[in-house]
Order: sequence, then structure tokens, then C-alpha cells
Amino acid sequence: MLRRLVAGLAAIVLVVEAAALVLVHIVLGRTTANQSMSIAGSDPDVMSKATYAMGAGLGAFLVLCAALAAVAALRDRSPGRFGRVVLISGAVTHGVLGVLSVALVNWAAFAVMMLILCLLVLTLTSYAARPSGDGSGAGDAVGDTPPLPPPPPFGEIKPTSP
Repeated sequence: MLRRLVAGLAAIVLVVEAAALVLVHIVLGRTTANQSMSIAGSDPDVMSKATYAMGAGLGAFLVLCAALAAVAALRDRSPGRFGRVVLISGAVTHGVLGVLSVALVNWAAFAVMMLILCLLVLTLTSYAARPSGDGSGAGDAVGDTPPLPPPPPFGEIKPTSP
């Protein structure tokens, strides 16, 4: 139950963050286009279009992360390999954005980034603790391995070769 709640909350927060970051990039792109100033000979139109593209790309990435977290919450199953890779890269992105936000913005922005990072990591780790599947044991790596022999009693010498 907690696992589904965390994944659903992560999905909602990621959608809100995607909308906010797209809005920020739109404002930055318009500001760059309206200034019409060159930075080291760069074309202002290219800079504003690159800002729009970066906002759209980052927003689409965050919406993809949100969709994967929402699917995990609805199915109550771990995301697949692709989903885990995307969510891990989203967590790494939030770690980097958190470091940049504390340096460039303030500690409140850092706290928000770390909250989202924690939601992503908790989503990944809570679903990793439970094997995915229908419970039939098919493809379950834990059920296929033989049990380990008991450890030797304390003080007994363990042979190095059979």
C-alpha cells in the first residue's frame, strides 16, 4: 500500500515539476528573444530556440518518468528494465539539479529537488524488494537457487578445498 502511494505521489510531483520547468524555459526563451543581444557572437534566435527545445525535452523526460511511476503504482509491480533505467536517470538528474539549485537558487529549491529524488529512490527500492510477477514462481530467481549450507560453528576451522 505504501509502495503504491509513494509511486503515485512521485508521478504527481513529476508532472507538476515538468509543467513548472517548461514554463520557466518558455519565459527564459522569450526573454532571450526579446533582449536581442549576442553573447560571445551567438545568435539570439538560436539561443531562444535552444532554450525552448531544452524545456520541451526536459518536460517530456519528466512526464515519461511520471508515466512509468504511475504505471508502477497502478499495477503494483516493479517497472521493467527500461523503466528502471529511466527512473534511475531521473534520480541522477534530480541529484545534479539539486546541487546546481543550491549553488544558483537557494536551499528551498535544493530541498524540493531532494524530496523528488527521495520519492524516485523510494519508488525504485520499494519495488525492488518484492519480486515482480504473478506469484507463481515462474522466472523467480530466488526460487531457482539451492539453499546455502549452514555456516560452520564458531571456532571451527573451515576447509579451503574439498
